[in-house]
Amino acid sequence: MTLRLGDIAPDFEAETTEGRIRFHEWLGSSWGVLFSHPRNYTPVCTTELGYTAKLQPEFAKRNVKAIGLSVDKLEDHHGWSRDIAETQGASLNFPLIADADKKVADLYDMIHPNASDTFTVRSVFIVDPNKKIRLTLTYPASTGRNFDEVLRVIDSLQLTDKYKVATPVNWKQGDDVIIVPSVSNDDAKKLFPQGWKELKPYLRVVPQPKG
Repeated sequence: MTLRLGDIAPDFEAETTEGRIRFHEWLGSSWGVLFSHPRNYTPVCTTELGYTAKLQPEFAKRNVKAIGLSVDKLEDHHGWSRDIAETQGASLNFPLIADADKKVADLYDMIHPNASDTFTVRSVFIVDPNKKIRLTLTYPASTGRNFDEVLRVIDSLQLTDKYKVATPVNWKQGDDVIIVPSVSNDDAKKLFPQGWKELKPYLRVVPQPKG
């Protein structure tokens, strides 16, 4: 199945390194980052999992839960976890799904036959507390993901859900934002009493809202 932005993320039950979970129940009222790995004991995946473990304080500040997936057996995950801790300086501190039957990988269309009939590509799904898919990314197996970018997108999504703004190119936390075109100038005066810089009628720049 093809999953699109705004779709409800498919629910599933799976064995993980932290026990059996039901995805929606495990997510609860948190945001989620679900990301897949082609297979265990591969170099790029090892670096990604180690870095994600180091990012757990940043995820926690944003009410985000991370969960990985690999089409290998649970016992292989535990052995790989030791390698991650040894080589990356961070122990696995989030669940890793054991998807040997490829049930979850097929549910989320993580196996692309043109790339491999057997292994998942590097897929990323950001899911909001309403269980809606808010971002999808697909990387080739040879390219490690930029998890700083994943955090940046979460910051943008959480900000733009709360305020009537959008984030411009290369935006990061604390940068100026853009008032969305659907907000009239009269309404903008109420929402942004400090004023804004109008570059064009459709391009109104304002400091990032706080609080």
